[in-house]
Amino acid sequence: MASVPANHVYVRHLSPEDGPGPIRLPDPDPDGRAAASQRWWPPVMLQPSWADSHEFDVFHLHFGFDARSEADLRELVATLKRRRKPLVFTIHDLRNPHHADRAAHDRHLDVLVPAADALITLTRGAADEIQRRWGRTAHVLPHPHVVPLDVMRRAATMRNVRRSGSRARQFRVGLHVKSLRAAMDPQPLVPVLLDAIRDLPDAVLQVNGHHDVLHPDGARYDAGLASMLREHADQGRIDLRVHDYLGDDELWAYLASLDVSVLPYRFGTHSGWLEACRDLGTAVIAPSCGYYADQAPVLDYGHDEHHLDADSLAAAVQEAYDGRVAPGPSVEQRRRQRTELASAHARIYQSLIDGAR
Repeated sequence: MASVPANHVYVRHLSPEDGPGPIRLPDPDPDGRAAASQRWWPPVMLQPSWADSHEFDVFHLHFGFDARSEADLRELVATLKRRRKPLVFTIHDLRNPHHADRAAHDRHLDVLVPAADALITLTRGAADEIQRRWGRTAHVLPHPHVVPLDVMRRAATMRNVRRSGSRARQFRVGLHVKSLRAAMDPQPLVPVLLDAIRDLPDAVLQVNGHHDVLHPDGARYDAGLASMLREHADQGRIDLRVHDYLGDDELWAYLASLDVSVLPYRFGTHSGWLEACRDLGTAVIAPSCGYYADQAPVLDYGHDEHHLDADSLAAAVQEAYDGRVAPGPSVEQRRRQRTELASAHARIYQSLIDGAR
């Protein structure tokens, strides 16, 4: 089958952990080599010529279509219809987190959602919106684990050791500004978070960001944000860490070191970051926009394109500090969920293949 893209962690974790699963074609390299390794964007499989010249049973689209024009997608859909190749579309984003304006993404969805032979999304709230906007029913299948199961197990052991220790430890609130997607608005959150932790013993606000946003020579330098963070760091009010892109092992270690991660989004739909935190036992404070609170048990606060509810953010920090958070999933729960997701997807694929015949 053609999964677009095949090498995304979400897609990889839809296959059974052990045993047979769908045979996914490797992501073609954009430079024309046989298959992509690290560089597979934009997905070549979205080219109508690729869909017309390769053999597969099902075309399952996840990500990458924002790199194609509306006309390209119409041609792709027409090619799949002509070849009687079923189109499955998992709608991760009803609002693209990289786009300040939603118009282009909406036009893409207006092509893909009506054309799909089966729709999947991650939450009931997103499915309800799909029903309202297009009159289509989507299967609701939850997000699989993001962190490898063996890493999850080690992180759980280390967290239990820390909790059982007699030595006092810091309570770390993490705010990650990384490379500032359009959906992120972290600057107004910083003073609220500093006020929230001021009277909490051993509480620390840790802010991580990439050089391209926080260094003057960065491609996406944000002078206002960088200046504010440097000022707070110089005064010892925040633990500021500036670095480049973190590899997986570094990212898992960083997230596991936090007690709670605050998502600074003002719009969006779902979040893989949220799932990675849960895998590692790190609590999540998520905004009221999108369907983050539908995705998993999180602490929430009011935040969208129009307002920030400072009181609810402070209250969420207090709840996290007091330990009033739902426990993250265990390794066995994630393993069972992965098996169930693999079976659910297999049923959808088979029903479409049978129908195409």
